This record gives sequence, C-alpha cells and structure tokens, in this order.
Amino acid sequence: MRLAALAGGVGAAKLLSGLVRILPPEDISVIVNTGDDFRWLGLQICPDLDTITYTLAGLDNPATGWGVRDETFRCLERLDSLGCDTWFQVGDRDLATHIYRTHALQSGATLSAATDAIARAHGIQSRILPMTDTPAPTIVHTTEGSLAFQDYFVRRQCSPEVRGFSFQGIENAAPAPGVLEAIRDADVVVVCPSNPYISIGPILAVPGLRAALAVSPATVIAVTPIVAGAAIKGPAGAMMRQLGCAVSPATVAGLYRDFLDIFVLDLQDEGVSTQIAGPALRVCMADTIMNTMESRVSLAQFLLDISA
Repeated sequence: MRLAALAGGVGAAKLLSGLVRILPPEDISVIVNTGDDFRWLGLQICPDLDTITYTLAGLDNPATGWGVRDETFRCLERLDSLGCDTWFQVGDRDLATHIYRTHALQSGATLSAATDAIARAHGIQSRILPMTDTPAPTIVHTTEGSLAFQDYFVRRQCSPEVRGFSFQGIENAAPAPGVLEAIRDADVVVVCPSNPYISIGPILAVPGLRAALAVSPATVIAVTPIVAGAAIKGPAGAMMRQLGCAVSPATVAGLYRDFLDIFVLDLQDEGVSTQIAGPALRVCMADTIMNTMESRVSLAQFLLDISA
C-alpha cells in the first residue's frame, strides 16, 4: 500500500511515526508545509520539515514538540551575549541542519534536494517532500496588521487576533518534484491532524495540488485536529473563534469537503458526525489522542483498515 500524507506540525509527526511502524517506510511520501519557513540570522529555517525529519529519525524532543532531544544551546547563549535578538530558539545540533540547508541552497540546490539529503543522512527511507521549492511564506492578518508567520507565532506568541491568512507568492509556486506523483500514485492520502489554516492550508494553496486531490483515485482521509471543542495542540481553536467559526471538527471538514472521502472524528465527538457525513463523505470514529507510541500505531492501523 502506497500512502501520501499532507503534514505540518507535531500532530502530523506523531501520526507519521505510527504509520512507519506499519507500512514499509519507503512506501510513504510526506508532503510538508513550508509556509512556516523563514530566514533567521541569514539561515534558512524550515520548522515543519525539520519536525517531521527529527521525528522520523527518532531525534524529536517530546517536551517541546520542536528541535532535537537532549539539545544544548551554547551557540544561542553566545549570540545573546553578543547582542543578537535570540527570540527564536535554535539548539546546537538543530543549528547544524540550518547551516547545511542554507549552504546547499546558496550552492544552487533546490529545497527538495536539500531536504532529501538531510533525510537520507538521518537514515529516513520515507520521502519527505516540501510542498513547493518556491518560497511562499504565510502572512497572518491580524487586528494589529499583517505579520510574518514566525513573528505572530513565536515572537508574539499568537497574541494578536487573527483576521485571515495569505501565502506570499503562492500564485507563482508549483508543487515540488514528486508531490503530484505521490498523490496520483497513492492508494491512501492522509490529511494529518494539523492546523487546517497554517499547516494544511498552505499546502492546499499551491496551484494544482487541491485539484490533484479531488481527482486522485486514492482514498482521501482527514483526521480531526479538534477534539471536544479544543485543538489538541496549538492555536487552531483560537483561530477558529477569531475568524467567527465554530471550534468544531465540522469546521475542519468543511475546509476539505471537496476532496475528502473519509473524515475521522474522535470518540468524544460522536454527536458531531451528523454535521459532517454526507453522500460522498463517510465519518469514522477513533481515539485520535496520540499520547503514546502504542496509540500512534493504533490510529495509523485504523486509518489503513478503513481505507480498504
């Protein structure tokens, strides 16, 4: 069974770590959000690509959800003492990834090629594909003006109220090499339990990608990131409220309805199923809270079972 996943953030990384324990890793392609990418002290930072990479390599830090476990921050401490603005926390081993990527890009490599090289160096057999090789940074439109994503998310800790999102330059972007083929050739496409606005939204905004999902012969399944009226992790719930939407799995399903075959609700939200199910959209119930590796594997196996 060949599987493609749309992914961004910790929820996606958890689910993928379960999937690679069931399917041959080489049969999994992960299409990753790059709207979070930005330049920091001259370095190209790709937070979602790195979270997926570190998790599949077994290096992720479960305490933070980002970076590398057992990390040190001596370089950051030295930068701080030199007067640099160190609002973005980068550990020493994480820093090596950013230096390597930046050097590769400056030497003429594409983001896809640099990402593949980093994945192979970590022993990862799954394909990790950026959504596009073209920069398309997420802009968060707020009551305090338009902010670059990391300024909103990290520097401002999601404090300004959200009014909308855009992806700078997305109209000139194209799916990265292998992305459309991964969707076309998949037996199953999984939209991971990621923030629908800032993790999955940028991927779907890449020209041609949403249309590819709509015509894909694969079974397309989305897992809810909203459980019992709240986001499992991150600002998705607050964003929904600020945009005037119900903090509900039904809101998420509505964003994906044109290409979905199955929407997976958490067991706590059985009452919401009637708001989502329709002639072309089936609703299935599962325990979607992945606090242990056993629960990650269990949810991954459930997705494969319902796709048959």
